[in-house]
Amino acid sequence: MSKIPFNKPPFLGNEFDYMRKAIASGHISGDGVFTKRCHTILEQLIGARKVLLTTSCTHALEMAALLLDIQPGDEVIFPSFTFVSTVNAFVLRGAVPVFADIHPDTLNLDESQLERLVSAKTRAVVPVHYAGVGCEMDAILAFANEHNLAVVEDNAHGLNGTYKGKPLGSFGCLATQSFHETKNFSCGEGGALVINEPQYIERAEIIREKGTNRSRFFRGMVDKYTWVDIGSSYLPSDLLAAYLCAQLEQWQTIQARRRQIWEKYDAALQDWATHNDVRQPFIPFDRTQSYHMYYLLLPGLTQRQAFIARLKDQEILSVFHYLPLHLSDMGMRFGGKPGDCPVTERISDQLVRLPFFYNLTDEEQERVIEAIISQPI
Repeated sequence: MSKIPFNKPPFLGNEFDYMRKAIASGHISGDGVFTKRCHTILEQLIGARKVLLTTSCTHALEMAALLLDIQPGDEVIFPSFTFVSTVNAFVLRGAVPVFADIHPDTLNLDESQLERLVSAKTRAVVPVHYAGVGCEMDAILAFANEHNLAVVEDNAHGLNGTYKGKPLGSFGCLATQSFHETKNFSCGEGGALVINEPQYIERAEIIREKGTNRSRFFRGMVDKYTWVDIGSSYLPSDLLAAYLCAQLEQWQTIQARRRQIWEKYDAALQDWATHNDVRQPFIPFDRTQSYHMYYLLLPGLTQRQAFIARLKDQEILSVFHYLPLHLSDMGMRFGGKPGDCPVTERISDQLVRLPFFYNLTDEEQERVIEAIISQPI
């Protein structure tokens, strides 16, 4: 019996051809032809003023913290149910993370908690569109405007998702994307900074280019470039951009297949889930998702671990997801303690993710479904 992995990086066919063209061009460092093509596609998909590819979503988040001039002691509000990069990027600048709980249905940041978490030191709110389902952006933006806070969307899961008809990643002053191998569109490791407010564009280019005004030099705006600000090397190779470009050009094909897989899981598991007290993903009527993952919420930790073990016995890899950040070693150093985010603590013990990737075959998916419904929880 062949193994069914949890994930395989997407591959459509033009990736090698584009990488060969990048090599033949003689330019495989950052901001080559394929990088610029990716920028254009992403700007059109999101409706952003500017998109800049980065070496990872983590680095895009670090750039966001730099652009907001986060200082030691500044507070930033995050959901506890997220990947560590979301928080680390701001903690690196000296920020103090303030953890919010999540909604039990969408698993997104619970905006009703923001009022009790805000303080005179709060500088920003970082909503995470979990599983590519949009947060309650109207309420979050209204709160941020009232308290003069920046909003940075962690949209690692959400490219091509929408909230009330508007693309995820287009709401905050800044947003970030991921092109890690587990994402819908991938170049192995990669990301992007999405800039929705033009005042951040020029400094973002400088930070991304090691603190130099090199971008202005290449546009002929200065006769030489020099060190003008803090920064780092956040540019991905044009080889990676070439791989990614081949996928972004086929985004509709990838999304259609992922939607097909997601909907097949959802329909096939509905009766089984109802009879076994298992919750399936919830998509509010005013949102379209990105079809990033398919997860189940089992009754508790014991059932979740047994579920994973049973699938593993049949050569099928399923995985749990985030552990509560407020209960991590670092989170507790910032004052986190059990009971602070009860929904997060419960969901973290219940959630399991099923194999989900573009090249998952119908036969493989049928095997996964049969392995699940053939036995009760």
